[in-house]
Amino acid sequence: MNLLLDEIARATARLADAGAASPRADAEELAAAVHRVNRSELHSVPDSAFDALFWEYVARREAGEPLQHITGRAFFRYLELKVGPGVFVPRPETEVMVGWALETLRDMDVRDPLVVDLGTGSGAIALSIAQEAPRARVHAVEKDPTAFVHATRNVEELDERGRVRLHLGDLGTALGELDGTVDLVVSNPPYIPMSEWEYVPRDVRDHDPADALWGGGDDGLDAVRQVERTARRLLRPGGYAACEHSDLQGNGVYWIFAEDNGWRDVRNRRDLTNRDRFVTARLGAD
Repeated sequence: MNLLLDEIARATARLADAGAASPRADAEELAAAVHRVNRSELHSVPDSAFDALFWEYVARREAGEPLQHITGRAFFRYLELKVGPGVFVPRPETEVMVGWALETLRDMDVRDPLVVDLGTGSGAIALSIAQEAPRARVHAVEKDPTAFVHATRNVEELDERGRVRLHLGDLGTALGELDGTVDLVVSNPPYIPMSEWEYVPRDVRDHDPADALWGGGDDGLDAVRQVERTARRLLRPGGYAACEHSDLQGNGVYWIFAEDNGWRDVRNRRDLTNRDRFVTARLGAD
């Protein structure tokens, strides 16, 4: 048997005993990162090339450190992003919202659509839109200096067309020069209430930055309220907004994008597990 595959099997058992949600996938990703191959190529690593650093990585994952912090990379749609301590690790659920945003941009009769990503973190949303909607111009806002460094590095490496502009600033006041001109605002803001602290997985609450998790207010939706106000300020009449939330907050976020504030066609949309995941709305022209 291939030595590396044998070690991966042992690591899988250890990670399962430690409570990892996806022990086999984690073990394979750690092995791939150490040996600098794709997961599909692990069988081709010769026994002589086995690197014992793999077991150091396994021990770190066993202790609860996020997989992406250990490997230094996260996969999002068609991107491989650099991540680490101090920046939120992008989740697969957000990919569905980006898919909706791309479909919306394709349906718009706009030659060079203007997009804003509020709270960009690693730059995952902004870079995906710039890559998959190549005529879009994307402005990405991040207020945390550490996360901004990660976003800057990813933009420098992945934004080949130069379509993404990063802004270090507060979500509530940034981009005043774009007021009333933006076609689409998209955001994955913090939204977890502090009352749910004990239910958040340990590797998330201990390692993801607090400002990217806890949304503020009793319901955790203060940051979402800020996104709504900023989106209303930035969007042109007829422009669209999309805002992610937890699977239990759909009703609350729906009403934040109230008709009294000018929003139309407000809808809760579901992720791949058929759970409410993000709200979309159109700013009325009247």
